[in-house]
Amino acid sequence: QVQLVESGGGLVQAGGSLRLSCAASGRTFSSYVMGWFRQAPGKEREIVTTISWSGGNTYYADSVKGRFTISRDNAKNTVYLQMNSLKPEDTAVYYCAATEVVRPFGYYSDYDIDSWGQGTQVTVSS
Repeated sequence: QVQLVESGGGLVQAGGSLRLSCAASGRTFSSYVMGWFRQAPGKEREIVTTISWSGGNTYYADSVKGRFTISRDNAKNTVYLQMNSLKPEDTAVYYCAATEVVRPFGYYSDYDIDSWGQGTQVTVSS
């Protein structure tokens, strides 16, 4: 099993940027598909982005495409989420996630996830 620790959340003005980090330990990091989910108060958790084992394939929700970039550094056992041009609707708790399941992006759900980070709050003000 892999353990995930997130950092980098905070408060930012609309149009600004944040970079989230997720440090993994406990198992072979490169064997996992990694991703980020988010959940706003009163809303369902939604998938934001995923990245393949090697980092060669990335996928994004339409709402963040062109603004967010996921990357991973397997040597550092870390996955990142660079968030640019942030909007108030991006406000949510962001969760790093790891899974050994490979699915098309739209078919991932909470039930596929093997490990979750603790969550980090991202707040975007207008």
